[in-house]
Amino acid sequence: MLTINPKNTEVSKLYSYLSSVVSPRPIALASSISKNGNPNLSPFSFFNVFSANPPILIFSPLRRMRDASTKHTLENVKEIKEVVINIVNFDMIQQTSLSSTEYGQSINEFEKAGFTMLKSDKVKPFRVAESPVQFECKVNDIISLGDQGGAGNLIICEIVSLHISKDVLDKNKEIDQVKLDLVARAGGNFYSRIKDTFFEIPKPLRSLGIGVDALPNFIKNSSVLTGNDLGMLANVEVFPDQISVDKFMADNPKFIGIKLNEKHKFAKAFLENNDVKNALKVLLS
Repeated sequence: MLTINPKNTEVSKLYSYLSSVVSPRPIALASSISKNGNPNLSPFSFFNVFSANPPILIFSPLRRMRDASTKHTLENVKEIKEVVINIVNFDMIQQTSLSSTEYGQSINEFEKAGFTMLKSDKVKPFRVAESPVQFECKVNDIISLGDQGGAGNLIICEIVSLHISKDVLDKNKEIDQVKLDLVARAGGNFYSRIKDTFFEIPKPLRSLGIGVDALPNFIKNSSVLTGNDLGMLANVEVFPDQISVDKFMADNPKFIGIKLNEKHKFAKAFLENNDVKNALKVLLS
């Protein structure tokens, strides 16, 4: 295993490791405005939501590594403590990438990227009309993490108005993740189209999984089942009872008399189809 001491590592190399491993990351297309009224637009992937009450988003413009200078977005929000965070989906990712170009302070990235400026309700910066979700925010605080190249500046934003396109809502007015079609940032030139990689895991919020430690040793020590497989099996609240196991075997005689490794292979096939109950019945038969 490669072990790295951040203090002895070139910042650009450390940034490459961090941005490649802590990924994929959501993208904040941040719209700000200078005290002279010049609109600015720039994407940031050091970004996430950190609170619902109050509703808080945080993004971090890094100081440029070449000379430790700050970006126009940071300079603008220090002057006008407002920002619009526009969410980026697949339909606008190429334009978003273009808006990251380091144009001069007086250049309008909305125009360069071909985005439509939409007047906000409660803040001065404009919204991106093409974005499916737009957060109008006031800037509560700016926390500098250093004055050297690569140092972040945490811009803590409180949402004061939220706009969601009806095109990404379902009949219950909830977000339809597939329709939203978000894009996330990875390292280098890589991005991820989120809807192509969705999978579901039942979260143990209201249930109490038995835990891997409660699984019999012949399951825990399997040479076939992976850690993910064991996690799925251990997320049940109780094992199937003997009556249901016997009935399953009577209905599926092909499992009778097979070797342990074969049982594990059949169980793994059930798990690949998210059928945990029958996987356990095979294993416990």
